Amino acid sequence: MYLQKNINTFIIILLSLTLNGIYFNIYAQTAKPTKDILGRMGGNVISTGVPFLLIAPDTRIGGMGETGVAVENDINAQHWNPAKYIYSPNNFGFSVSYSPWLAGLNVKDIYLLYLAGYGKITDKDGLSGSLRYFSMGNMEIRNEEGELITDYKPHEFAFDLAYERQLIPDLSMAVTGRFIFSDLSTSTTRESKPGLAGAADISLFYHKKLKADKLNFSQIAFGLNISNIGNKISYSSSMARDFLPANFRTGIAYTMKIDPYNQLIFAIDFNKLLVTTPPIYKTDENGATVYDEITGEPVIEKGRNPKTTTAASAVFTSWFDAPTGFVEELHEYIVNLGIEYSYNNLLFIRTGYFNESQYKGRRKYMTFGIGIKYSVFAIDAAYILPLNSRNHPLQNTLKFSISFDFNKNGNKVAKKS
Repeated sequence: MYLQKNINTFIIILLSLTLNGIYFNIYAQTAKPTKDILGRMGGNVISTGVPFLLIAPDTRIGGMGETGVAVENDINAQHWNPAKYIYSPNNFGFSVSYSPWLAGLNVKDIYLLYLAGYGKITDKDGLSGSLRYFSMGNMEIRNEEGELITDYKPHEFAFDLAYERQLIPDLSMAVTGRFIFSDLSTSTTRESKPGLAGAADISLFYHKKLKADKLNFSQIAFGLNISNIGNKISYSSSMARDFLPANFRTGIAYTMKIDPYNQLIFAIDFNKLLVTTPPIYKTDENGATVYDEITGEPVIEKGRNPKTTTAASAVFTSWFDAPTGFVEELHEYIVNLGIEYSYNNLLFIRTGYFNESQYKGRRKYMTFGIGIKYSVFAIDAAYILPLNSRNHPLQNTLKFSISFDFNKNGNKVAKKS
């Protein structure tokens, strides 16, 4: 009877998550913005500089549909929500992750390398940091005669440090500072330069143990992370400056430990770019863009001007600046669903769903993951399965992570009761 009740609970929650994923997928394909968006632009995708900052860098959360803001005991929490580190059962650890990119296009030398680590100063204070390096492969620069001038390897990296603090027994926060370097230009002129920027994150994490007479352990957790708030980035003094991918992410995770061996985690995240939505530009009777006679800039018919909107003001105005109104604003939310099953804290099986509106990028894919943990060592893998097209650039993407997590004695991973 006890086992049957837990099985029924699991089925109900699983069906709820599945139906939610189906609902958002159908909604994104049927709820339509105005004809201006569909007719003139075929969508109104928000673009930013240095988008590599938003790539899911690790495989545990990557295998759970990228639902990382509220899932606890996460050694790569530096990306998702560093406030979670305070409640880690261990005292320090680090992880290395490798993610090939555009594997579906048979590209071999584009990848993301991620190193993250944390350490507790006291039971209520901690420090953490990460380094992410994104390689865009090798490019050959040739002259008009086809002669090789030089090989060029565009790349980007970001380094950040965070301080975590427990505010009250069940609530913690973290503040992160980030340095960003982006060298993408293939130009040999002096006008071109690497892009430099600074950014900050602020995050909160709350968890609460629930009463569960029929379970070994039950907990609900809430997370929030506002990330990449910083100056715009440019690669030349004469070029327009691009927004950083400032992002708002929030979510809930529910953990149920059925017995001393079996545990399930269910998670859902919502995230939205805090960046100005591209406006609708005025056109003449022939459909050509109308330009201002004085400035030479295209005339905006609806929406805000991304060139004159500062990064600071975009954080606040991005909640209501969609040029066609509230329905389009709803399309800017990405929904993530994730599940993790673990056996005896040794074997982990994961799956998830990532949904983005077809009018805002159209990324829709399932994720799958597996992990093995022994003592201080863990190895994880994750796979992406695109849902909306064949020959998708993300298909066949297989990620790997290796991590080490230590307690005070440095020889044994503490287990959560």
